[in-house]
Amino acid sequence: MAYYLVKAKYHENLLKELRNRLDSGEIKKMKPFGQALQYGLDNARLDEHDSSFAVWEEEDYCNPPLAQERAAVLDTYFTSLEVKRVKEGEGWKEIETLSKLWKTEKGASHSLTGKFI
Repeated sequence: MAYYLVKAKYHENLLKELRNRLDSGEIKKMKPFGQALQYGLDNARLDEHDSSFAVWEEEDYCNPPLAQERAAVLDTYFTSLEVKRVKEGEGWKEIETLSKLWKTEKGASHSLTGKFI
């Protein structure tokens, strides 16, 4: 098993659809990668240099990295995907101070950058 810090440009017009798929549990149920992908995307951050990019740590078994995840989910919602090998948890530590991609308030729906939908 390997861990990667993933950076990818999201399609802003498709973020609501992605959030709906995450909230429905559809992605979490995908085998064998669903739970790891769900966790990564739920906790994704905005890149500090370009907020049109999301970053997250991903656990993966594929060669090339994220092949199954890309085919099933990522290539629909993201472009310019880059991966950097990290030790488990190292990627999350590297991005922990960045703004979250998804923000929520009690009783509010998920949204991008704090504008509640």
